Amino acid sequence: MKTTFFGESHGCAIGVVMEGLPAGLELDMGQIRFELSRRAPKNELSTARREIDEPEIISGLHEGYTTGMPLCVIIKNNQANSAHYESLKRLPRPGHADYAAFVRYSGYNDIRGGGHFSGRLTVPLVFAGAVAKQLLAKYGVFVGGHLLSVGDIYSEKLNPLKVTKKQLKEIAAKDFPVSEDITAKKMKERILAAKADGDSVGGTIECAVIGLDAGYGEPGEESLESLISKRLFSVPGIKGVEFGAGFGFAVMNGSEANDQMSAEAGAINFQSNNNGGISGGISTGAPIIFRAAVRPTPSIAKKQKTVDLTSLSNADLLIEGRHDPCIAHRALPAAEAAAALAVLDAIKNTGGQRNAERI
Repeated sequence: MKTTFFGESHGCAIGVVMEGLPAGLELDMGQIRFELSRRAPKNELSTARREIDEPEIISGLHEGYTTGMPLCVIIKNNQANSAHYESLKRLPRPGHADYAAFVRYSGYNDIRGGGHFSGRLTVPLVFAGAVAKQLLAKYGVFVGGHLLSVGDIYSEKLNPLKVTKKQLKEIAAKDFPVSEDITAKKMKERILAAKADGDSVGGTIECAVIGLDAGYGEPGEESLESLISKRLFSVPGIKGVEFGAGFGFAVMNGSEANDQMSAEAGAINFQSNNNGGISGGISTGAPIIFRAAVRPTPSIAKKQKTVDLTSLSNADLLIEGRHDPCIAHRALPAAEAAAALAVLDAIKNTGGQRNAERI
């Protein structure tokens, strides 16, 4: 699936072109809008910028069905306020792409709201992922997740062998994607404390892909981990990814790390899922489990050190505008979208899901 994302945070619109969709897929626009709403800011935990994010499909769809031609959608920006960004042309924000983009594009990069480096571009990503999720459902595959941590506050990890579609759908329906209400309350308090201090806080998201048969993916650079990671790292703010036990493997013995198997009623079952549903870059049939570290929002209200690019001198910077004290909970649907697109690529590359409905 080829996806081309376009637009800037404060431009007239953002969008995506999806190539490779089959003809005849009926799009559930209500479900797409639901996915977009999960990403949208809702309260004091997020930015004050409130966009409608109504997708406008301009090609590739007729009478509710895909035509087989590239699907192109735009989402208009109606609430941009660029007044606070003029000085940032010469004062790059620490933690942002401002300086790297200034060098890469010879100073012609759009600095307003972060331009095309902004988390605003996750809107068309979530749209594309919502379409991919509907196509994956035809193959019996479901993608979902939850907010695992905010700062040093953790919720319970997903059961790597017994996570269910029902469980993940219940979490997705929540205003804040944490299963335990007590933990959710503590996480919200942690976010608001950082905001009150003019700061921000990071977090971890955990996702699962359920229902994918064994045998999808490739060894080497086309491994299932590679496909998923490549998509994940296109989400601004994601700085680390691990599958299954991840870095926990470094302190294990082989006897506890290996996922031992048994045969029951003609089916292969695993006694553990430390490999996160992937071995040798190929799906094992167990749930694919991955976690992603989301950095603290770099735009904070504290004074920071930077440089003046016009005089090459040291400078102080105080960032103004509307910014999130935490983006981890809003990054979750974007991470799910990235995984859905990657898994769809793996299925298509391998010839289609073996034991589910074909289209």
